Amino acid sequence: MAYVINDSCIACGACAPECPVEAIIEGDPIYTVDADKCIDCGACANVCPVDAPVEA
Repeated sequence: MAYVINDSCIACGACAPECPVEAIIEGDPIYTVDADKCIDCGACANVCPVDAPVEA
C-alpha cells in the first residue's frame, strides 16, 4: 500500500526531500504521493509535523 497525504497537509515541504524514490509531488494546495513510485517506507510520515502522510 502506498502512502497518501490527507487534507491536514500544510504544504511545508518537509516530506519531499525525505522520499528516497521522489514520489512526493508539490501540489496546490497540498502535496501528493505518486502511488506508482511509493515504496511504503514511511520516511515522509516520520518528518511531517501534522501527520498528513498516512498509509492508504
